[in-house]
Amino acid sequence: QVQLVESGGGSVLSGGSLRLSCAASEYTYRSYCMAWFRQAPGKEREGVAVMGVGGRRSYADSVKGRFTISQDNAKSTVSLQMNSLKPEDTAMYYCAAGACSGGLDRNRVAYWGQGTQVTVSS
Repeated sequence: QVQLVESGGGSVLSGGSLRLSCAASEYTYRSYCMAWFRQAPGKEREGVAVMGVGGRRSYADSVKGRFTISQDNAKSTVSLQMNSLKPEDTAMYYCAAGACSGGLDRNRVAYWGQGTQVTVSS
């Protein structure tokens, strides 16, 4: 059974930090590569960070140096540590499971979580 459940969203001032977590079913976690996407109002959903094969991490240019994706194999969870948050980071953040060759391509995502809202105010 595929299950992706996000937690950790909220509101923070510019420059602050938040940590998102996604709990996946063991099947999903072992069968796919895990990633984080986000979608701001009126904009397309975009890839933020992905954990690829062998623990290789890839990030969108807009978050490099500020966000860190990590995983806990024992708990089948993937997390996104977000530091130095900016108002433009405000969006609904989605955990995703997809083809490992897909990288940050939303068209290669097989499953989505329900999303968690992140709001950054100046």
